[in-house]
Amino acid sequence: MTRNARWFPLFLIVLFALLAGAAACGGSDEEEGSSAAPGSKTVQEPTEPVTVSFASWVGNEPTFKTFAKQFHQQHPNITIKFQNVPAEEMGQKLTTQIAGGNPPDAAYVDSSTVGDFASRGALVNLDDYIGQSNVIDKDDFVPAFNASNIFEGSNYGVPFDGESTGLFYRTDLFEQAGIDGPPTNWDEFEADAKKLTIPEKKQYGYVVFAPESAYYWYPWLWQAGGDLLSPDNKTVLFNSPEAKKAADFYIGLTKYSPKDFLNSNSYDGRIAFAQGKVAMYMAGAWFAGTLQSEFPKINGKWDTAPLPEGDAGCKTTIAGDNLVVFDGSKNKDAAWLWIEFLSRPENLATWTYKSKGSTLLPPRESLLNSPELVKTKPVLKGFADAMKCGNANTIANPKWPRIEQELNDQLGRAMYGDVSPSEALDNAAEKAKEILSD
Repeated sequence: MTRNARWFPLFLIVLFALLAGAAACGGSDEEEGSSAAPGSKTVQEPTEPVTVSFASWVGNEPTFKTFAKQFHQQHPNITIKFQNVPAEEMGQKLTTQIAGGNPPDAAYVDSSTVGDFASRGALVNLDDYIGQSNVIDKDDFVPAFNASNIFEGSNYGVPFDGESTGLFYRTDLFEQAGIDGPPTNWDEFEADAKKLTIPEKKQYGYVVFAPESAYYWYPWLWQAGGDLLSPDNKTVLFNSPEAKKAADFYIGLTKYSPKDFLNSNSYDGRIAFAQGKVAMYMAGAWFAGTLQSEFPKINGKWDTAPLPEGDAGCKTTIAGDNLVVFDGSKNKDAAWLWIEFLSRPENLATWTYKSKGSTLLPPRESLLNSPELVKTKPVLKGFADAMKCGNANTIANPKWPRIEQELNDQLGRAMYGDVSPSEALDNAAEKAKEILSD
């Protein structure tokens, strides 16, 4: 999947309200070919033909078509029917289906949505399924990847692919500026950004995006020792002194960023990097594959590095996609068998680092640390290493999307100079407290 920032339009605010009664739309207690209480008995292979509907934006990918064919050969009574939905529409589509009592059996979803769906009773608790599986070893999950699947201590999804965030930099522009290598801390980063900013040449040191201001602020927040909410998700922490230090630094980078991209987005911003208008660019591992496939003429003129470190050391954002089974499914066991099949190590490897053009990371420690990964895709080494300090920005609180929107809006205002970074965080925090107390 090609990714830009990993936050979704806040359709969840409106449509999730419809989910209050969704639990009543779940499957019957005992359906043929399914297990009413996952793990209470052996997973049942259907004795009659069933169709498992699978919602995703990857169903047309040749790899997934092959997966479905291989799965059917091994489970002849189960046919996979793909429901293809654009990534940006997936959350809204699923929310509407759940509210209407007709969700798909399973889905490939962005990690940011699992907690919200689980909190509304829309997903199957997979603990017992995972516990009896000979394919899935929960201890092998990369903790940062799996964090988004956990709600109230249980797994409601299985991690399938992901990425960490790193620094992309133009080696040719660094050489022209006399800079030996990528920055390793905040001071070096700002010094390099300043040196690489030459407005008369329409060249800038870095690029920021007001519509995605919150997402790309998170690494700086964590590096400064700050956080978003308290562990119980009830107390606002993102206007702490550490957070304000991070916001001052982050918003200050606006002066080294091209103004014509300020109201754009990170995916469009890739063009500025490819054209040499921007010397440094923060992005997930997806961008490496995009550069190699879309902009082959600059191969050899860019490289990757870990994000520069702050007071709290190495911190980066991780994101990914997960596999889920819906509580309204009449074929839970068959849907689980499909998810379990996709989760086989060889299939995870095929989908991520072994796929041509893909720079996604597998969500298992055994694969992530495999020499084969680096041998197959050398560019992924830094991103794989960064997983040790990966943080997930997903919060399992149905009120979080509204809070994040406020935070994003306020930081965006600060980029335009309408408020100071400190005021932006205080304004967002005040509104967040109101939302949390509703």
